[in-house]
Amino acid sequence: MTTAPPPRPPVDPRLALPGPAALRSQLTTPPATTGPVPQPSAWKRRWPGATGAARPAVLGAVAAAAGVSASVVPVDRPGLGWLVAALAGSAALGTAAAKPRTGPAAPGVPEKSVTTAGAGAAARPDATGASGRAVRLTWAVATVALAGVGTVRAADWLFAFCVLAAVGTASLAVSGGRTPLGVLTAGVLPPIAALRALPWAARGLPRPRPDGPSVGRSLVSVGVTAALLLLFGLLFSSADAVFADLVAEALPDVSPPGVFGWVFRLLLVGAVLLGGAYLLAAPPDLELRAGPARTVRRLEWALPLALLDALFAAFVLVQLAVLFGGSGHVLRTAGLTYAEYARGGFWQLLTVSALTLLVIAGATRWAPRRSRADRVLIRVLIGGLTVLSLVVVASALYRMRVYTDAYGATRLRLVVATVELWLGLLFVLVGVATVRLRGDWLPRLVLGAAVVALLGLAVVNPDRLIADWNVDRYQRIDRLDVGYLSQLSADAVPALDRLPEPLRSCALRDIAGQLPADGWRSGNLGRARARALLGPDPAEADVVACPNLRW
Repeated sequence: MTTAPPPRPPVDPRLALPGPAALRSQLTTPPATTGPVPQPSAWKRRWPGATGAARPAVLGAVAAAAGVSASVVPVDRPGLGWLVAALAGSAALGTAAAKPRTGPAAPGVPEKSVTTAGAGAAARPDATGASGRAVRLTWAVATVALAGVGTVRAADWLFAFCVLAAVGTASLAVSGGRTPLGVLTAGVLPPIAALRALPWAARGLPRPRPDGPSVGRSLVSVGVTAALLLLFGLLFSSADAVFADLVAEALPDVSPPGVFGWVFRLLLVGAVLLGGAYLLAAPPDLELRAGPARTVRRLEWALPLALLDALFAAFVLVQLAVLFGGSGHVLRTAGLTYAEYARGGFWQLLTVSALTLLVIAGATRWAPRRSRADRVLIRVLIGGLTVLSLVVVASALYRMRVYTDAYGATRLRLVVATVELWLGLLFVLVGVATVRLRGDWLPRLVLGAAVVALLGLAVVNPDRLIADWNVDRYQRIDRLDVGYLSQLSADAVPALDRLPEPLRSCALRDIAGQLPADGWRSGNLGRARARALLGPDPAEADVVACPNLRW
């Protein structure tokens, strides 16, 4: 019978030698650093960017929208193509804004935490700056509406304003922003996002698979498709003249300048849409606020504001005398001529309205609100100044009306009156914010009011409104500036068509001579109506001497 060997005595772990694996780990592991860990910058924390790759569906939608926009936009005039491009871009960005499809959850992992690989951005649980879907959708609808103005109005100057406004609303739609600093930052983010989106898009490009089609075979397939379409398209075009016109209108310009312009538009629109898709996939935190302002003493801000209220009240009393006593009373009292009174006050009152908004903004920022008396004083002084400013706005509009009655309507006078109306709406919004002592909603609503004012100007058809006003004035007092009216757009043709000859031909011949032939890309309702009116009764081009009637 053999006996078992005695057990080995326990070994002290402090005396044990490391094995080969432990030695390799000690040799290859770098020593731990004891210095401070570098922290990301404030900008990096607010906009960490996308951590994954762009979804192929997003890249395909962006490429398709860029191709459509480059092909349909008429760069030389307002037209239907601008609306089509806006709709195509909105659809592509809607694909980027849609949440990626959730994948199957692993055992023990919540299903909501599993998403399609490479679709999301870095987790930012503290980010609150991205606006809600409803606000973003509102800005997107405003962008499409502004682009759609080119479909119904032929005035180039009006559509230029709409395009500039559409750039701003599109930036807000993809970037968000609620505070004044956030709204301003949203306007500069799209170009930066276009650059940051390049690696994100490169990671999302499909990689060739061993069992998939090769690049050469794909190019051969594309070439065969193009050849078949070209061959049968030429045959059908030679067989039917109507089909040939449709094909010629549908195809872009293939001349070297046309191809260069198309490629430039493709790259520009593609970069803009890619930057927008990146912002929607990795939204920044634009909850940017200015630092706390040093409040001043009650007397330091209340005294100048109270005296300013008194000055405004004195001016308002004079304006009430104008409204109830008539302009003739003020003209006799002040010793002014009709022209001096009509011209002299409007621009000064417009400046007063703008400066008053700055005064209210400064008082709201620096006035203390610690006690109930401070808050009551803010409501009384700033609220009173807001109400008095509304009377100033009304006075400015009244003077513009007097000016227009005396000298006729022009584009500048109509636009400035629209700006004054917008300032009046701003004073109403400021009054509401003063009563509530909260104005977080004010910056976006101010911009929204500007967009509404611009769309309202497009709805009233400014060039036709100007022409109607001056034609009616001519029928009353027999004074008209035919030279100015001949510079209006085709929107004014229905109003100018009411003039008697030879004034009608003098006002319409320049407009008719510059009226282009529109295809479907440049289709425009204003120019179509003008052609319908001038077709059966064209302006007489042989009219040489036009009456020299002035304002």
